[in-house]
Amino acid sequence: MVLRFVKFSLYAFAVAGLLSTCSTEKGGNLPPASGVSGDMYIIMDSAQWKGELGAVLDSILSQEMMALPRPEPIFKIWWVNPKKLNPVLKQRRNLIFAVTFDQRSEAASLLKAMYTNKAVAEMEKDTSLFIRTVPDVYAKRQQVMYLFGMKEKDLVTKIRQNASRIVEFFNKTERERLTVTLFAGNPNKGYRDVLRKDLGCEMKIPFGYRLVMNNPEFFWIRQMNPKDDRNVFVYRMPYTSPKQFERDSLIRLRNRILQKYVYEDPERLDTYLETETSVSYKPVLTRTVTHNQRFATEMQGLWRSHNLGMGGPFISLALVDNDNRNLYYVEGFVYGPSRDLRELIREVETVIYTLQFPGATATP
Repeated sequence: MVLRFVKFSLYAFAVAGLLSTCSTEKGGNLPPASGVSGDMYIIMDSAQWKGELGAVLDSILSQEMMALPRPEPIFKIWWVNPKKLNPVLKQRRNLIFAVTFDQRSEAASLLKAMYTNKAVAEMEKDTSLFIRTVPDVYAKRQQVMYLFGMKEKDLVTKIRQNASRIVEFFNKTERERLTVTLFAGNPNKGYRDVLRKDLGCEMKIPFGYRLVMNNPEFFWIRQMNPKDDRNVFVYRMPYTSPKQFERDSLIRLRNRILQKYVYEDPERLDTYLETETSVSYKPVLTRTVTHNQRFATEMQGLWRSHNLGMGGPFISLALVDNDNRNLYYVEGFVYGPSRDLRELIREVETVIYTLQFPGATATP
């Protein structure tokens, strides 16, 4: 089967040419993708895996996830020799095939055979080509990335230059998968109606979350389990200035919200939560993102309780409902002292990214 290369449109990577892979299956007979959220399978020649190409992919994808209290990689990496790529491994949720045409091993030849002569000619003609992504190649809700080039040195350079985009592509893919699984059942429509009525916004709420508090400016849901505690809240206030999106302004806003509403022990007023800003190697990070065609600021960092010595990570979005001139601050934070927190923070991130305004006008 022959597949046409398309532009990697999410990040406007220039890609063209042809990819031939007889193992690609299309249609309704695909099994669901298997594996654990955050797992990444890299299929490449052993010499390249042990060399510079493997090192750069490993360093990018398994780098420490920011704003977690303990070191955890963004993705857990599994290397697969192309000669041992069996039907079970083909169905994993995240696959990366990487090869360069200056590699002469038997395993590399198996990967190079995936590319047509026209594809090779395109690479030789246009050295900017290096990436292709295809969903649902061997399984449903699977994402496959192909990294290729004529020379290893050139491919390594291109991957380094686009490292953050590659990571964000798979992060977004995991969030989209979580959106499907988290809300596959019957999300709590009653809480959604309360949120829409009191704060004028909508958000999908997974099964298992319970309402803690709501009023015309604040809405808080929570899921408490024996080993972890997951929280999402929404706060609304008038929008007055672009300065409200600056990092220090958002930290001050967050601390005001927490001190007013969020306590570890409601019976003790000195146990309110606050933003951790005293750990130099774990700074609060902000970045500009686009959410539903709106300008937004995403913030990540650590929280702590004022007096009880508890803490964990948080992620938030700040954005404006242009029709009503309100600023919305929506956050997810988690607590789990005895377990890894990467997938918990991905879960609450998925929930906050469902925030939208019914009937509102988006900013182009």
